[in-house]
Amino acid sequence: MNDPHLLTLSVNDAEHEVVVEPRRTLADVLRHDLRLTGTHVGCEHGVCGACTVLIDGAPARACLVFAVQAEGADVRTVESLARDGELSDLQQAFGDHHALQCGFCTPGFLMLAEGVLAEQPDASREDIREALSANLCRCTGYQTIVDAVHATACSRRGTNA
Repeated sequence: MNDPHLLTLSVNDAEHEVVVEPRRTLADVLRHDLRLTGTHVGCEHGVCGACTVLIDGAPARACLVFAVQAEGADVRTVESLARDGELSDLQQAFGDHHALQCGFCTPGFLMLAEGVLAEQPDASREDIREALSANLCRCTGYQTIVDAVHATACSRRGTNA
């Protein structure tokens, strides 16, 4: 039952072979085996959202997913957002709108927002607030995070915020 498995994981458009015990979480494999430390581990119970990644385009808590469950799926971490050393529009909006303070929760919020905007490009401010309520931040009142995501949504669809 605890025999190690050889997995091929597709993470951030790259194939990785890793040997894991079936009980290891995707968060642990991303951080410790693949050295993708942008995926933060907070509560380890799926409550805080700091470990949010995209699995086949949908936000998922990496602390609740076993690595073996991700085989054959497309996994994206926060490291996938920046391209050629340039921040993504969403990352830039977080900076522009002061949507990060200590930064611990930021990767989870970025990935949750990326998934929400892909699924709901016409998301209203209320839709965004509701979706982002799934993640916890101890430093902000969430308003600046909502502002950043809303500004990104408006920019992507070519409208004013």
